[in-house]
Amino acid sequence: MIKGIKRIPLPLGDRLHDQPDHELVGVIKMPETTVSPLRAIVKRVIGAGLALLATVLIVYLDRDGYRDANGDGLTFLDAVYYATVSLSTTGYGDIAPATPSARFINVVIITPLRVLFLIVLVGTTLEVLTERSRQAFKIQKWRHKVRDHVVVVGFGTKGRAVVKTLLGDENIEPSQIVVVDTDQLALDAAGVLGLVTVHGSATRSDVLRVAGVQRARAVVVAANRDDSAVLVTLTARELAPKAHIVASVREAENVHLLKQSGANQVVISSETAGRLLGMATSTPLVVDMVEDLLTPESGLAIAERPVEPSEEGGSPRHLPDIVLGLVRDGQLYRVDAPEADAIEPGDRLLYVRKVTPAEQSS
Repeated sequence: MIKGIKRIPLPLGDRLHDQPDHELVGVIKMPETTVSPLRAIVKRVIGAGLALLATVLIVYLDRDGYRDANGDGLTFLDAVYYATVSLSTTGYGDIAPATPSARFINVVIITPLRVLFLIVLVGTTLEVLTERSRQAFKIQKWRHKVRDHVVVVGFGTKGRAVVKTLLGDENIEPSQIVVVDTDQLALDAAGVLGLVTVHGSATRSDVLRVAGVQRARAVVVAANRDDSAVLVTLTARELAPKAHIVASVREAENVHLLKQSGANQVVISSETAGRLLGMATSTPLVVDMVEDLLTPESGLAIAERPVEPSEEGGSPRHLPDIVLGLVRDGQLYRVDAPEADAIEPGDRLLYVRKVTPAEQSS
């Protein structure tokens, strides 16, 4: 059983939703396709190396036009030394161009190489700053525009399955899904899918506010612990009274707590899996059929559709589709219920849909 859950108020300065957008960089991460940091650094190092090598060759080939402090001429090592201190703008002055041709080459070739060298090296730092500014701008734009999205709390096994279903069977755009988790590796995996991610505990109201839960159409609570699921559901319901909240729970005895906390639907993960495992020992083909219905990539799937005008007034049991239930005014009636004897305008049907090969490949 879940024992008393206390909500600890946060100091005013700790409330994330009160922070300016640039302070949320790292908490909210917007999806984008960029070159990997390692590859970007390697490219810059190669560019800087080529600029240095070109300068060394230019100085060495024109070594007679340079004078060093010792007066014994320039070796290849001296050319490397001069190129290094020149491109880094250190310039000790112990080696300097003496002839007009050497000075001309310094002006028209080595100076641009020096600028290029500095741009390449400083560019990495500038890109980090630019990326932070870009993320802050995208966060600001997203927070002002996000509406009717789905917030998924927890990106473990259950959360990943939820997102897979939303992206595949429900055809929801990745930008309309926000994942909240405390595991940065899980958030990175969600970011690869193009999802918006929020780093933090969803038991905190300010974290859910940052995820825009108050404007979300649905919240999926896929926490690993039942007590966390209860607190997340309670907090989400307080912030979003009209959102559809679906929660997963491990123990059946905690279902009523989730319902009292504001969950519209509760899925018992452990008992559902246990029933399927038990059925598999005696009726494995039944389990195969259930898996087929629950897996959108397979040949059959459970779907929902509006009734056609030609179907109104008739019985759902006489339709070509295999109808499992009827939804009327938000209430579900099984196909054998008296309320489902006749189809009324505005009803929706839950039926078994055949997935075509084209849909499986898309």
